[in-house]
Amino acid sequence: MDKILSALLLAVGLFVGILILLEVGRRIGVRRLAADPEGARTGTSVVDGAVFALVGLLIAFTFSGAASRFDLRRDLIVQETNAIGTAYLRLDLLPASTQPALRDSFRRYLDSRIETYRKIPDMPAVMAELARSTTLQGEIWTQAIAAGHMAGGSPDAIKLLLPALNEMIDITTTRTMAASMHPPSVIYLMLVVMTLASALLAGHGMAGGKGRNWLHSLGFAAVMAVAVYIIIDIEFPRLGLVRVDSFDQVLVDLRASMDDAAGSLPSRVE
Repeated sequence: MDKILSALLLAVGLFVGILILLEVGRRIGVRRLAADPEGARTGTSVVDGAVFALVGLLIAFTFSGAASRFDLRRDLIVQETNAIGTAYLRLDLLPASTQPALRDSFRRYLDSRIETYRKIPDMPAVMAELARSTTLQGEIWTQAIAAGHMAGGSPDAIKLLLPALNEMIDITTTRTMAASMHPPSVIYLMLVVMTLASALLAGHGMAGGKGRNWLHSLGFAAVMAVAVYIIIDIEFPRLGLVRVDSFDQVLVDLRASMDDAAGSLPSRVE
């Protein structure tokens, strides 16, 4: 939660900073108008337009990138579910005597994968669960290799199962790396600095009025602060308001289907 709390504090600080710089810009503009009524605004529109355009570009760039990474993380949940489901189904190709142990390992592995993301933001617990998942991956791989070499096993079955297991294992690394993919901090720093600079210029441009335009000042500060907060919130979709947790349901459903399949298997008569 520290990152989201930091984002909230940043948004509040940005809101206050924008209001302050709007007022500072307005006072500078008032003094310049008093000293040079004719030339105070000469050429300023070009500079203002360039700065405002750059701010808009930065917001569009960071929001688009955050939204793309958000979609990627959701897609990877579905991909992992499909990879685990495919590998689990291909266990049917192995000798019947080896299947119960492997299916049990798969159920424990899927439980571990679900728990990994449920334990966020407790990072020590997350890392411990990731280590458990890695251990289970090794067990499943070893069991699958041993099952393929048993009497009655088919070489073709292993040729179909191992690629599915490999994809199931690889997707965990992909998801872990995707969760840590964020823009460099300098991008956010530049966004904040340019936003404050635009507030200063906007306040300077509002100096011509007799009084302060609180509607526009508060509206501008609120919109910019909320935009920055939402961008950061989307970057950490398991901590803030915008979340991907609902997509974990496909993993939960897959886990339930494994139990259903196990319950529907006929008991063996010894």
